[in-house]
Amino acid sequence: MAAKDTVVIVLAAGKGTRLYSGVAKVLHRVGGRSLVEHVVRACQPLKAADTIVVVGFQADAVAAAVTPLGAKTIIQNPQRGTGHAVQSARRAIRRSAKFAVVVPGDAPLLRTETLSALIAAHRSGDAAATILSAQLPDPTGYGRIIRKNDGTVAAVVEESAASPEQRAITEVNSSIYCFTLDKLWPSLASLKPNNVHKELYLTDAIALLNERRERVLASIAPDPNEILGCNTRASLADADRIFRQRKAAALMDSGVTIYFPESAVVDAAVAVGRDTVIEPGVELLGNTKIGERCTIRTGSIITDSRLDDDVYVEPYSVVTESRLANNTRIGPFARLRPGADLREGARVGNFVEVKKSVLHEGAKAPHLTYLGDATIGAGANIGAGTITCNYDGVHKNQTVIGKRVFIGSDSALVAPVRIGDGAYVAAGSTITENVPADALAIARGRQINKPGWAAVRRAQIAKELKAGSKAKPRKKQKSKRPRASRKSSRRR
Repeated sequence: MAAKDTVVIVLAAGKGTRLYSGVAKVLHRVGGRSLVEHVVRACQPLKAADTIVVVGFQADAVAAAVTPLGAKTIIQNPQRGTGHAVQSARRAIRRSAKFAVVVPGDAPLLRTETLSALIAAHRSGDAAATILSAQLPDPTGYGRIIRKNDGTVAAVVEESAASPEQRAITEVNSSIYCFTLDKLWPSLASLKPNNVHKELYLTDAIALLNERRERVLASIAPDPNEILGCNTRASLADADRIFRQRKAAALMDSGVTIYFPESAVVDAAVAVGRDTVIEPGVELLGNTKIGERCTIRTGSIITDSRLDDDVYVEPYSVVTESRLANNTRIGPFARLRPGADLREGARVGNFVEVKKSVLHEGAKAPHLTYLGDATIGAGANIGAGTITCNYDGVHKNQTVIGKRVFIGSDSALVAPVRIGDGAYVAAGSTITENVPADALAIARGRQINKPGWAAVRRAQIAKELKAGSKAKPRKKQKSKRPRASRKSSRRR
């Protein structure tokens, strides 16, 4: 739907005092994105003439979050309520605009389809204002929608001012509106700060429109969760839980198997191919892309990474900003740090850490290894306990291991160093010089065998033990203290 005669105004100037945070409310995160980013992304498909974000507290940080999404920002200073925020946005609205959709910046569960339906209801109803409402089982804390007999809105009554009968109403105001601008501006100009906070409220504009006998409608959201704001830490957690339930359901609908989906943590931008299996406790974060027929086992955390098809991730592996090609396998307890690049068929095993390194086709490091700033050739085998000593205290240096190289266990490769194709490194070696192709490098203390030494030592120990057991025990020395007579004892 293209709404070229419509602007979107996102209200994102508040601090969010009930969060008790030094971070602006709309910058808190749900589903891997900031609240305001969720809102702006939901508005993008409307193809409105402009999306204007009203900023205030931490204005630069909020602007940095929304500007890459094509939104404009306007500063509200001072911050004197929602009505004043819309007034602040007026100077950025094109004269050709006829309608405005006003959305709070802390409603991350709002859907594009719901906004489109709101605009359509507003246009077809020839209304001055249309409120997005919702039916809540427990409407506590929300303003109630009071309807006339013909179904139009008579008033929005805040809970503190509502009568017992009005409090029993379950249809509530979401603070999401569509306005006809030439009806809205006169009402905003007439707003008075007749409240404890001395602020201008957008809900008062609804009352003024009614007083002027303008038509006010309410369109009920299909999912009441869409209107949920995030004013407290508990509401943030609720929104995050609902978002992730939605995401897991969408993935399963597309052909992904998720065991125990309640435990899955999947961010908004994550994509997963069909027939992939996600086990309990998995976290897929950031811009992670996973191909088809992969298996991500329990407890693994994958962030901003790409996994191609048929990748197998064993339990409790951590992958960050890395690339895993087709048929690669990692874990359990593997750690791939930024820049790890596993080519087709490569294998990284348990307790192996890889950083800024390429393992070419079929290369493997099965266990207990650190590979940093390294290039590992196709078919190479890295033995247990091997480390690339890449840091000299000042610079990170490169290790290059050729094709079909065999590195023996417990070897240290002191970078910069090159191991030629087909070479062998003996177990326990510390390699400080380049190794030619097809050579054997041995860099360890020379072994010396002493024939019969162990037998002689055992005989010596046995002789000492035998001699010790035959030694006469020492007699107990008598005390030099004279014994007291019975008589003297009684006297005492």
